[in-house]
Amino acid sequence: MTLPSLRLKSNSDRRIKAGHLWVFSNEVDTAQTPLTGFEPGQEAQLESASGKPLGLVCMSPTNLICARMHSRDVGHGLDKSLLVHRIQVALSLREKLFDKPFYRLVYGDADLLPGLVVDRFGDYLVVQIATPGMERVREAIVEALVQVLKPAGVLFKNDSGARKAEDLPSYVEAAFGEVPERIALEENGVRFEAPVWTGQKTGWFYDHRMNRARLAPYVNGKRVLDLYSYIGGWGVQAAVMGATEVMCVDSSAPALDMVEHNAGLNGVAEKMAVVEGDVMDALRELKSAGEKFDVVIADPPAFIKKRKDVRNGEAAYRRLNEQAMRLLNKDGILVSASCSMHLAEENLREILLASSRHLDRHLVITERGFQGPDHPLHPAIPETGYIKSLFCRVLPV
Repeated sequence: MTLPSLRLKSNSDRRIKAGHLWVFSNEVDTAQTPLTGFEPGQEAQLESASGKPLGLVCMSPTNLICARMHSRDVGHGLDKSLLVHRIQVALSLREKLFDKPFYRLVYGDADLLPGLVVDRFGDYLVVQIATPGMERVREAIVEALVQVLKPAGVLFKNDSGARKAEDLPSYVEAAFGEVPERIALEENGVRFEAPVWTGQKTGWFYDHRMNRARLAPYVNGKRVLDLYSYIGGWGVQAAVMGATEVMCVDSSAPALDMVEHNAGLNGVAEKMAVVEGDVMDALRELKSAGEKFDVVIADPPAFIKKRKDVRNGEAAYRRLNEQAMRLLNKDGILVSASCSMHLAEENLREILLASSRHLDRHLVITERGFQGPDHPLHPAIPETGYIKSLFCRVLPV
């Protein structure tokens, strides 16, 4: 089948040749290849201004990122065969890294499958599709996953905000087999169950796996506060690692029910306390009550979702971290994390420094964490690197 051409303007191919996978609408020669001539999800051949083939893309013609490349070989379109190959390559990396089948199996651009995320929970797979191109081949995605991994069930968790931006429908449904409401996983030797149908994203956040493993020497024998705890990824692991008491704060009652459930799975329920409510309100109430903690973990949702949110988002990180420091004992540890792509680690360090100085505290960073290796960074696409985690010792001056 002959594919339509998407022609770039003069010199607009440099970034693509350097390794990037995205085509921006202002880079397209719309006189020769008008974007109005493409359907969302349609496959096209990307060409330089001179007509030289650069690879194959899938279209999002009404968006700023109007196309994403999935193959530099124009002979390999986005079909089951390519999907099987890409999934096998992705699987080979994860199997080298992890001895148990709990990880992010496919991480979009970094695995050369833009718009596709697959998390593996043993015999079950949870799939998120964020682009029309991947939506077009959703059945082939399931067929490829079944061929490569032979799962018991595959769940489409397609209810993200990214789909709305692409005018894609929101839905959560089993695509293959039967998928239970809760699925078991193991991380750093700790057992959990994740609410994959109703939870955040795919039900679990594998990206902080390595950072949570770093908790062990900091929390043993300590009192810990876990803010924005969700279902206890940080807090339950802290309890298993030897914390004497862990308080988890979240606005979601179902998430806190799962904290207690997951604590029970690991025999640490007696160490756990949960507080339902707005985190900032809870911080003020804890301060008023004279509560103190040896370790505070602040891993909030993304405060900066778009570039226009940077100023307000940075102010929110400042308020959160400053209030967290107020609850630390004299020689305390603050674990400050961010999943905001638009917040650079340097800016988070500056926020932490400013917060500590405002409180007349001395802060040093003992460890710096990134996302786990099942979320590899594509060096040409800095947006694929979004996790920051700074372990900070906070002392009186």
